[in-house]
Amino acid sequence: MAKKDNSGIDIIENSEALKKEFFKYEGLLEKNSKLLTYIGAGIIGLVALYFGYKYYNDTQEKEAQAAIYDAVFSFESDSLSKALKGQGGNEGLLSVADNYGSTKAGKLANLYAGIAYMKEAKYAEAIERLDKFSADDQVLQGRAYSLIGDCYMETKKVEDAIKYYEKAVDFKPNKFATPAYMMKLAGAYTEAKKSKEAISVYADLVDKYPTGTEALLAKKYKSRLETESGE
Repeated sequence: MAKKDNSGIDIIENSEALKKEFFKYEGLLEKNSKLLTYIGAGIIGLVALYFGYKYYNDTQEKEAQAAIYDAVFSFESDSLSKALKGQGGNEGLLSVADNYGSTKAGKLANLYAGIAYMKEAKYAEAIERLDKFSADDQVLQGRAYSLIGDCYMETKKVEDAIKYYEKAVDFKPNKFATPAYMMKLAGAYTEAKKSKEAISVYADLVDKYPTGTEALLAKKYKSRLETESGE
């Protein structure tokens, strides 16, 4: 007599029960063969799509790196118009950024273009380009946020500047760049007549980065603001 245990052990111990389960499973396979075929084809398609995209992306990256070379050379030579628009058949930063925006080189082109526009005092164009730059890099992304803040300060939009300086301060804090961003943030708060917030930033800077050169200035400005505001 077969055991009435529903745990599945009776199927293993009973040959007839095991045979029934096998034929039931075989029937299930036959019934769903088309579905399984579609699933298999779908997996193969996804794998092909992944490697196809990776190959395309790698190719685009190489093309973008080659295209940006002359533009960066012009930028470093302070030939800003040539850097931005290109010359002699060579692509400029704007073209590289627009045509290869998904690549690292394309994103870097936006950063260079933003800085070039800043040097030309074209702050709206600079903000647009800098805002398109994105990277997980500890230095460059924070730098981009800070530069956008600088652009807003130049156009007297202090509250907008504060938002981007805060982003720069909060993005992967480190002793090399963050203190400088904190000084800019405190300065923007001071410009906005928010002495309490500025004092708090200066105090935070001194507490977190006491050995940096910015800490000495932070102490000085903090003391001055406290005297002026009676904090």
